[in-house]
Amino acid sequence: MKLAVAGVSYKTAPVEIREHLAVAPAQLAQELARLRAAPGVKEGLILSTCNRHEVTMLLEDSVDPARCVLDFLPNSEQLAPYLAVHEGREAVRHLFRVAASLDSMVVGEPQILGQLKQAYQSAKEVGTVGSLLDTVVTSAFAVAKRVRRETEIGANAVSVSFAAVELAREIFGSLRDSRILLIGAGKMSELAARNLHRQGARHIYVTNRTYERSVEVAKLFRGWILDFQTFKQSLPIADIIITSTAATHYLLTPPDLQRSLRARRNKPIFLIDIAVPRNIDPAVNQLDNVFLYDIDDLQHVVERNLAGRQSAAQKAERIVEEEVSRLEERLKVREVAPLIVALQGNLERIRAAEWERVRAKLGPLTPEQEEAIEGLTRSIVKKIAHGPIAELRRQVGVEESQPVMETIKRIFRL
Repeated sequence: MKLAVAGVSYKTAPVEIREHLAVAPAQLAQELARLRAAPGVKEGLILSTCNRHEVTMLLEDSVDPARCVLDFLPNSEQLAPYLAVHEGREAVRHLFRVAASLDSMVVGEPQILGQLKQAYQSAKEVGTVGSLLDTVVTSAFAVAKRVRRETEIGANAVSVSFAAVELAREIFGSLRDSRILLIGAGKMSELAARNLHRQGARHIYVTNRTYERSVEVAKLFRGWILDFQTFKQSLPIADIIITSTAATHYLLTPPDLQRSLRARRNKPIFLIDIAVPRNIDPAVNQLDNVFLYDIDDLQHVVERNLAGRQSAAQKAERIVEEEVSRLEERLKVREVAPLIVALQGNLERIRAAEWERVRAKLGPLTPEQEEAIEGLTRSIVKKIAHGPIAELRRQVGVEESQPVMETIKRIFRL
């Protein structure tokens, strides 16, 4: 069996590729069931966020992880040039770096760990996480916790939502008099609204498919609520529009923006689309006085954030390397552990059977005598087992360990 992680991220694929892979939470169980049914897949989980879509799998040795994932994911012909594959130790390292937010667009952001935990929980519920994958993923959680505890990687960390607000501030300067419309009231939008509020924004409008959630977010900032069914009628009031919904189709198209521009007498509109799949048709960028930025355009804001935390990131990388080596040793010990348990169990059965066979011949024994004989025979068995067990443990990590293991199996008839 081998561990592999395969998929795409903001590092390997543009948003127009990633958006076709995004999996809504309601669809995740179905996708996990499909993954489990794929040939050669023994365990698996799917991590699908705005910046990455990756499949972590425990595979039979003969299975090619790249081919497996391409057969599983849609649009495989388009996807192939962007696919990144990690196997064995590299797969463990990649998972640890993802959990610790070292592989995030915004290094140090806290959201990815929660997203990975949710992906793990969903896979547990469906039954696609077994013993080995459970060990690796829960170790990734522990690594992320250690990185947060021992470094300053999370100090002043920004989210993608923060980067979106920074971009708006760069364009407008003061946001005090700008009218801002949030389309979508999920976690990303709430974070954006919090950062807008800190930057002095006073006119925040919220619309969301679920009205109650719009109310919750609007209350936080004394904002106004727009009905989701009719919000397009109010587009002309917005100077800045930030979209972050789970919609699988474009919510705003060129005709929508053309109507808004006419009502605004061609006053510029700035749109920031942080949703994946995208909420705004990229064709709107062809309109005069419409300026659209998507999640990939936030990269330069993020790079400034990263520059200030290089030292913490380097320390976090060292922690990841330590923990990868530690887990690797644990997993190698797991390979010989069943054989050690089998050897100890076989010798104990022989000891117990022989003790029972001769007990009747010894006549009545005091409890002290029985205890002494039990101790003596157990000590002899322990000494006999010590040599083979010590050799098995020495074989951990040795490439040619299989002949030694097979010899011990034959000698002790395991």
